[in-house]
Amino acid sequence: MDNLTIVLKTKERLNKLDSFDYDNIQTWQIIEAYNKGAVDWCRRQLHGTNLSKTGDEQTKRRIDDLQVLLREYPLDLEKKNKFYGSVNWPTDYFEYKRVTFSASKDCCDDQDDWVTYLVEEANIDIYLRDNYRRPNFPWRETLITLANNVVKIWTNNDFDINEAKLVYYKQPRRIEIQGVTNPYTGSPSTVEVISEFKDDVVEVIIEEAVKILARDMEHLSGVQLADKSVESNN
Repeated sequence: MDNLTIVLKTKERLNKLDSFDYDNIQTWQIIEAYNKGAVDWCRRQLHGTNLSKTGDEQTKRRIDDLQVLLREYPLDLEKKNKFYGSVNWPTDYFEYKRVTFSASKDCCDDQDDWVTYLVEEANIDIYLRDNYRRPNFPWRETLITLANNVVKIWTNNDFDINEAKLVYYKQPRRIEIQGVTNPYTGSPSTVEVISEFKDDVVEVIIEEAVKILARDMEHLSGVQLADKSVESNN
């Protein structure tokens, strides 16, 4: 969906039928509301109630809607005591998905069929002492922690990591309209940047933007209607 259509639909949702009550809203304000709405919508879709507390793959719809944000990022690793830590980090990182890697030990060949578990940094010492949870080369299982934008792949000094990739969700792309003030830089945008989402998802994010704008204007009925529309299409 092109950006001018997004602007038009946003104003249409805010205005009463055959009125122009809210036509004084600036285009840059609609852009900012849409971009914030996209982040809000993504965070809500990624949150869930399953065993891993993730919602991004609870339904086929969510898998389909969010797959455009998934990226792979090669990690440069540095060996430390009991773990390998990454020394690089993606600039567009939004949320963790998983880590894949290959490892070897002594005379064993390079193995890449590992199962990893993201665990809390606070309890890593407990996990490393637990015979059933600590890194295990024969079972191809190990632990991952995140701290200060560093991916830590724990080995307990039992094997070596050869290469690794971080699979993550990137930040949703911010839309821009050429010639219109970019609300994040304060200068007119020199390029046209459209949303990466499918049109049906853009429609839902437009309702998120309407909800934000209506709330800022204390347009309570607009907030309620937009919120209802967003939830019914979740």
